[in-house]
Amino acid sequence: MSKPIHFLPIFALLSLLTLPGPVSGQALVPYTVQLNSEKLEEQGLNLAQDAIQLVRFQQFELALPRAQLATQLAPNRYQTWFILGSLYVQNQELDKGIQALQQARSLDRKEAGILFTLGSAYFQKKDYNTAISNLQEGLKLKPDVPEALFDLGNSYYMLKQYAPAITAYEKAVAQEKNFWPAINNIGLVKYEQGDVTGAIEKWRAAIAIDKEAAEPQLAVAVAFYTQGEQDRGIAMGETAIRLDNRYADLQFLKENLWGQRLLADTKKFLDNPRIQAAIAQTQSSPSRNGE
Repeated sequence: MSKPIHFLPIFALLSLLTLPGPVSGQALVPYTVQLNSEKLEEQGLNLAQDAIQLVRFQQFELALPRAQLATQLAPNRYQTWFILGSLYVQNQELDKGIQALQQARSLDRKEAGILFTLGSAYFQKKDYNTAISNLQEGLKLKPDVPEALFDLGNSYYMLKQYAPAITAYEKAVAQEKNFWPAINNIGLVKYEQGDVTGAIEKWRAAIAIDKEAAEPQLAVAVAFYTQGEQDRGIAMGETAIRLDNRYADLQFLKENLWGQRLLADTKKFLDNPRIQAAIAQTQSSPSRNGE
């Protein structure tokens, strides 16, 4: 059952209205409602802040209507459109998200976060060139954001532009040395380039940072298995699948940017009877990460 949508109570809206009296000596005319724009805008910004707090608690269904109303109360503040656009992107309503983010961009040309979120939205639409353009523009304003550098690397990677992809990932790690997803994805690139040894090195470095990360463990397992170290690969693969059984799904791996070469080798690996048995064991009890 979905949670109820909460709009600003009507009494709160009414408290922002003022009603002037009739003018003396003139015929009686209907009252006209005059909105106090400053108070409305303040209320809109407060609603936007509420939406942010709800997002922090994963309450997206409650956050969205607040953000929508915030843009009506404070339509000239980029923050309200930025928050609304971000929520739409979070909910995979990408066209609505892009429209709201572009409105935010028209109100503030110097907010890098808007451009980073636009880059994410266009990436999800598979418009990688436009994603790169927005991410690069945002990085000119704020060059030290590892998540944006990571998204930039992913965009280049999807275009098979491997050299700039690795450069972007390395810049992300330079900003945050324990940012293992960027290290992991350098491994993905190297595997597609045929540098299996280099890929394994990166994946093992990612594991050293987070021993609970299933993705690099499975990737290393596949690499070992493909190189002939089957028992070693199967043992690591069983551990990875127990950590997160979603990684036993080729479609999930593709969504996580595993390339064609690695996917082909993973398919053979997953067909191994011991790995099939490990998958069957986890299907009756979902992993922590897969819940």
